[in-house]
Amino acid sequence: LGWSLQRPERRAVERDESEIARWIAHEWPRIKKGR
Repeated sequence: LGWSLQRPERRAVERDESEIARWIAHEWPRIKKGR
């Protein structure tokens, strides 16, 4: 049929990029400290 696979995962990642960046900024230092 010549259809391209639609990947909702990729779209979700793009959408959450700012949220992920914020999560890293807030949670990652805390996780690092905990270790």
